[in-house]
Amino acid sequence: MNRPNWDEYFMEMAELARTRTTCLRRGVGAVIVKDNRVMATGYNGAPSGVRHCEETGCLRQKLNVPSGKCHELCRGLHAEQNAIIQAARHGQNIAGGTLYCTNQPCVICAKMIINAGIRRIVIKEGYSDELAVEMLNEAGLEIEMIDDLRRKPQTEE
Repeated sequence: MNRPNWDEYFMEMAELARTRTTCLRRGVGAVIVKDNRVMATGYNGAPSGVRHCEETGCLRQKLNVPSGKCHELCRGLHAEQNAIIQAARHGQNIAGGTLYCTNQPCVICAKMIINAGIRRIVIKEGYSDELAVEMLNEAGLEIEMIDDLRRKPQTEE
């Protein structure tokens, strides 16, 4: 039987969350897990009750803002932010948990992840934000790329 290990399993959930994105530039999905239980999910897009970029157009694209710059010039929240907000809104304690994200977090999300008490991040694709990586490392978070995980044997739980 070709059964996925836990990291592969939860990353597939992050990939599924990514399909809900309303962002025109980049789709990102995130899942926060604690004790192998899903605590919250998120995808990037406009806040609830606010028009999506599909309706308004992408402000960052209109202003020719490069990827990774001026995050405040965006109608949307990042997937990691939405997952943390969802956990808080529903009273889920995510401290000590693992964040599965289809892309490496930006520095804004990295700061939120650190203060939320997440201890481990599993990412599928990189993102050009060295300050984010520096801060996550300084805070002692374990960061793994999913490609590295495919070589690990599955542990039974």
